[in-house]
Amino acid sequence: MTLTSPRLAYATVSEVAADSGVAPSAVRFYEKHGVINAVRTAGNQRRFDESAACRIHVAKLAQRVGLTVREIAELFSALPADPGPEDWGRVAERIVTEAEQRVADLKTRLELLGSGARLCDLGAALDS
Repeated sequence: MTLTSPRLAYATVSEVAADSGVAPSAVRFYEKHGVINAVRTAGNQRRFDESAACRIHVAKLAQRVGLTVREIAELFSALPADPGPEDWGRVAERIVTEAEQRVADLKTRLELLGSGARLCDLGAALDS
């Protein structure tokens, strides 16, 4: 897509990187994997909308919780072009749900590890 409205796509890779605290290569990585979207100028330069830096901040948080970039991209694919507080609230709920599930899984694995069973016997249980 080529840039047609500066209001909808304003930020360069460097600006998004600075606003989100990541390297420019990370901005391109997130774009490549569908976490953020860019349009191209007539000179083939990337331009990102106003939500790009926020999406990267949320993506980094979701990654720390344990979501993969693919899962994050799928989560963001349901967002409108200009997400509002309710949209971000639904994203937060999903991240919290995922985090709680991962914590529960880890607690189960810790209980198995502390059960006194031989580690080699726990392998199958820990893999499930």
